[in-house]
Formats: sequence, structure tokens, C-alpha cells
Amino acid sequence: MYELGGAFSDVEVDAGTNVLVEGPPMSGKRELGFQILAEGARNGEGSIFVTTKDNADRVVEDFAELVGDVEPTVGVVDCVTKQQGMGSASESELIRYASSPVDLTGIGIELSELLRALYQQRGVKRNRILLHSLSTLLMYSDLQTVFRFMHVFTGRVQSADALGVFVIDASAHDEQTVSTLKQLFDGIVTVREADDGGFEARLQGLSGGDDWRSL
Repeated sequence: MYELGGAFSDVEVDAGTNVLVEGPPMSGKRELGFQILAEGARNGEGSIFVTTKDNADRVVEDFAELVGDVEPTVGVVDCVTKQQGMGSASESELIRYASSPVDLTGIGIELSELLRALYQQRGVKRNRILLHSLSTLLMYSDLQTVFRFMHVFTGRVQSADALGVFVIDASAHDEQTVSTLKQLFDGIVTVREADDGGFEARLQGLSGGDDWRSL
């Protein structure tokens, strides 16, 4: 079992669970994803980020600030640096690079390599994986291609007994696109603006967390 963390720290889910976080831009979806992975890092679990928006340095830096005194085991598949030609793309055991967000095959290969490295080199058997963001993948590839990729990706999460968290900007896509992708996930976290001007979230499809909670 995994304790989700963040606003859902009281919710436990089975190993192999995949959760989609949907909501409008700038609503705290990324932060919620980071909080869910931080919950695991504090318990010695591995944290893997597949990032299509921020480079590996930014992700590692932001995550380190969030977990504080904990020394997390962090792996990153960076889909940004090589495409933008900015910064150094020197691969290490736990920092891998895909050529761009359109390189879905490369992303899948690098994810598998990270899971293998965490298990064989670091002895980490429990991992949480965050993909931020599905919306970027949909900018570069059609829905059918992304759906097939995500079918394999979520299956890999299941076979690794990991916890997968995936972020999408729901307002950037038509309802049919989001509904099609939702079929791949065990639980859906919906983020919306609250009456007080902040944001709140609700988890559906899994036991617990189906009330609206402040972020």
C-alpha cells in the first residue's frame, strides 16, 4: 500500500495504482504531484520524474526544497534540455534525457532504465513516478499515439508495483480527449477553484478522498 500524501495523506492505495490529476492551469497540480512523491521519499521510496516542462536541475532543486532534511533518491527523465539546446545534458545513473516530448519510445526506454538502476544499484523496490505533463505530449503527438504510449506506461507502473501520478491541464483539451485518457487510470484527482479563491481537490475511483479538500 502507498499513502498518497499531500491533501490526501490519509488515503492508501494499492501498489501498481495509476492516478490522473486534472485541472486548470496554475492550480497547484504540479505541487500536488510533488507532494505525493515527497510522501514516499520520506519513507525511503524512490522518486522518478518524467518532465516535459522543466529541466532536470529545476525538478531536483524544487523537490529537494520540498522534502527538506530528507536525502531523496531521485531519478529524472528530462524531455526538455536536449530539445531546447540549453544547459548540459550529461547523463548520469539517475538523470536521463529524451530528445524531446515527441520521443515517446525514448521516454519509455529511459524510464525502464531508471527503474532498473534504482532496483539493482540502489536496492529501491518501491517507487513513485510523476509525469508532468500529459498536455505537453498531446501538443506533439495525436491522441491515439499518446493513448498507446500511456497504456504501456501505466502497465509498467503496475508491473513494477509502483505508484504513478500523471498531470493534465484539462482546460487545454476537449472533453473527449480527457475522457479517453481517463480510461487508463485507477483514480482521478480533480482540481478546481474554491469559493475562497484558492484551489481544492477531490479523488474519485479509489476508496477515500472523495470529499473536496483544500490544496
